[in-house]
Amino acid sequence: MSAVSAEPFLRHSRFEKPEFVRSRRKAAVTLTTAAPIKSSSSFSCCCSLVPRRKIVSNASSFPFPNLHRVITHAARASSTDTALAESNSDVLFKETFPLSRTETTEGKIFVRLDQTKAKEKEDQWQQLTVGCSLPGKWILHWGVSYVDDIGSEWDQPPENMIPPGSIPIKDYAIETPLKKASEGEKFHQVKIEIDPKSPIAALNFVLKDEETGVWYQHKGRDFKMPLVDCFLDSGSGNVIGAKGGFSIWPGAMLSNMFLKADTLASEGKDSSSRSKDPKQETRKVEGFYEELPIAKYAVIENSVTVSVSKCLKTAKNLLYLVTDLPGEAVVHWGVCRDDAKNWEIPAAPHPPETTVFKNKALRTMLQANEDGNGCSGSFTLDKDLVGFLFVLKLNESTWLNCMGDDFFIPLPISSSIPAQSIPGESEGVPVSENTVGADQEVSHATYTDGIINEIRSLVSDFSAEKRQQTKTKEVQESILQEIEKLAAEAYSIFRSSTPTFMDETVLESEAMQAPKICSGTGTGYEILLQGFNWESHKLGHWYMELKQKVEEISSLGFTVVWLPPPTESVSPEGYMPKDLYNLNSRYGNIDELKDLVKIFHRKGVKVLGDAVLNHRCAHYKNGNGVWNMFGGRLNWDDRAVVADDPHFQGRGNKSSGDNFHAAPNIDHSQEFVRKDLKEWLCWLRKEIGYDGWRLDFVRGFWGGYVKDYLDASEPYFAVGEYWDSLSYTYGELDHNQDAHRQRIVDWINATSGTAGAFDVTTKGILHTTLEKCEYWRLSDQKGKPPGVVGWWPSRAVTFIENHDTGSTQGHWRFPGGKEMQGYAYILTHPGTPAVFFDHIFSRYQSEIAALISLRNRNKIHCRSIVKITKAERDVYAAIIDEKVAVKIGPGHYEPPSSSHSWSSKVEGRDYKVWEAS
Repeated sequence: MSAVSAEPFLRHSRFEKPEFVRSRRKAAVTLTTAAPIKSSSSFSCCCSLVPRRKIVSNASSFPFPNLHRVITHAARASSTDTALAESNSDVLFKETFPLSRTETTEGKIFVRLDQTKAKEKEDQWQQLTVGCSLPGKWILHWGVSYVDDIGSEWDQPPENMIPPGSIPIKDYAIETPLKKASEGEKFHQVKIEIDPKSPIAALNFVLKDEETGVWYQHKGRDFKMPLVDCFLDSGSGNVIGAKGGFSIWPGAMLSNMFLKADTLASEGKDSSSRSKDPKQETRKVEGFYEELPIAKYAVIENSVTVSVSKCLKTAKNLLYLVTDLPGEAVVHWGVCRDDAKNWEIPAAPHPPETTVFKNKALRTMLQANEDGNGCSGSFTLDKDLVGFLFVLKLNESTWLNCMGDDFFIPLPISSSIPAQSIPGESEGVPVSENTVGADQEVSHATYTDGIINEIRSLVSDFSAEKRQQTKTKEVQESILQEIEKLAAEAYSIFRSSTPTFMDETVLESEAMQAPKICSGTGTGYEILLQGFNWESHKLGHWYMELKQKVEEISSLGFTVVWLPPPTESVSPEGYMPKDLYNLNSRYGNIDELKDLVKIFHRKGVKVLGDAVLNHRCAHYKNGNGVWNMFGGRLNWDDRAVVADDPHFQGRGNKSSGDNFHAAPNIDHSQEFVRKDLKEWLCWLRKEIGYDGWRLDFVRGFWGGYVKDYLDASEPYFAVGEYWDSLSYTYGELDHNQDAHRQRIVDWINATSGTAGAFDVTTKGILHTTLEKCEYWRLSDQKGKPPGVVGWWPSRAVTFIENHDTGSTQGHWRFPGGKEMQGYAYILTHPGTPAVFFDHIFSRYQSEIAALISLRNRNKIHCRSIVKITKAERDVYAAIIDEKVAVKIGPGHYEPPSSSHSWSSKVEGRDYKVWEAS
């Protein structure tokens, strides 16, 4: 019996690009972890751990912003440690870190082809059986190929082949659950009857474990099982039973597989277009049996909590570590004395059961807790140390760390901690540097005192941290972000409502303001990259692919990247979410996503998650057979579905927007729905590290609910996809698109300005402008930009293409060959420009990078002032902030030299950009 290993798709495999793409068929795309792989938390060699210089110090490790008076509990340690631990002390740091590890169960997939006598059929039919020996809720995702098919395309099988309980997936696949034939059966299996007269040449399939959301493939690709011999020599590594690899099922008397001559009948599904020349004979595969190894990974979640106190008698640091890990866990640890975070062994005494490892680190066996749940340990550390570094060892093959790095716990420097009075000593209490200026009189109104004092305290902390020479980039960013939030609060005091921007004088006053920092709208200097396209899921490891481009994306000048929807989804692209807390998608798994976000953050790039809040796919049918009952952590019933969508028979209230008919529309007026979604968004912010949101299909629900979600999750930046048709008369685009942009502005208003929106108006106008050489369209009746960017630039996210409009979907593709004119426009004008992934990684990269560099160099921002100097049939020109001049179109233009001298900086086909000298 031959055994073919099913290697993990996430490691190194790719799909082969089909020779051509048919509009009706789509290739099935899946993920896999079908062979043993190392957990991200495991190490090949413990020596690689010590010393390590790449240490994470996240926002939570900011040195002790709040001091809480507590009594530190006694822990198992030496007598000296216990005495110190029992002293009154201040908890200066406490953090709980998640620990994830995987447990592997090995089994096998078997594929068997038999000849069978079907009921009430005269001919011998073929029966394909696919089974799996591992426990789980298994789904066979499958389709068929015909003799003349090319590449990896799938089709749905004829109806007489589809087993009961199957579900069609669009027009290219079927999903059939595997079941046990009886209670004592070891295998889950499904049987498919194959009509001998059908012109089907092969079956394609992948397996999905619905409990974990993991997809299993064969050598990183779909399983392909030939039914005729012409596929045996295809050379594809994913063919089951290829020549030299076939074997007969147990008990068979023959030594190799049978092939019988048979002319494929012309009858059957689409036989006129699919079957070969009737004179040409193909031989059908009569039978075989093959087994393939499979490994299932269960993610086990634990945690470790670390707290740090200061002994008030000795000024030493007391560190207590507790974890719920089972068994005998070992902490592999050291200390560091400076920002370099080089591991070293601290001076004795050490905790009991501590050994020295290669003169580089210590290993301490943690002591079992009295309740039998987990283990713990305590450590006494000198006062002049900067940090405590560690990893946990569960067994020889399982090392647990902090998302790929060593844990780093900051230790307080004595000079940074306010002195405390100790019983029996002097009652004098020195004034902390943090209180300097707190008692100074201010002339402002009482309601501003709190904000001003908080800002002063933060600045004082920043100053003290600077003097100690222990600051880190993360510390600086943490403080600055807090100051920015407080500044935004102060700003909101003077702006209690957001008007609809129809008055030009109001617009100009906003444009004159410096860019403000505000939750949901950023600083105004953001440049956004859409970090995927419509086909990105097909790789199965998009997060890993994008990880290789982080350095390049950062160097090109992008400050924000938008990632695809992360949740389990009925559609592979992610826009039909199912279990919102299951982040194992066809782009990768949750650990890969967290790692990618973390690497972007190291490069100073913010990350937006694609949040689909309008609709959600159900897990179960109700009593009427309608899919409107949900599973997973958010196990809503039909009360969560709007009542006015007849497709899904919801018991909620009427929709507050337009219905999306492909999936149940969520009723956001329900308090339990809003509560759950707010908790989910906050969980994503904390667990994944997202900095904000791209909100899908926001036309489906009221913008006031969006404000509620953004107030709860406090994003750095948020943008909604409010997609609406522009105004046309007799098929011609109207010059006046005020009604269109007003609808987008109304939605932004409903969010109270907490989110921006994609400027669909500008995209639509650019389309007609460039296609018809009508550049006069780029100036509205008042001489302003005609899109949302002309009315509310700080909330307009300008773009020319995205995964829906371009890529392989091509719903509304930007005029070909004119993309750089579009980028010359949006990258020099106000608003927040967004660049499409396919464009930056193409022949346009150098030109787009030059425009981004020019924008940053001249500090063009979302409220920059535009003065349109020319808008004629064949040319549009404008000057922005008196710093940059741009022209697009084939016509001639030179910026006026009366007030500035201009130098040409970026130039391409029908566009040119100048800088003021």
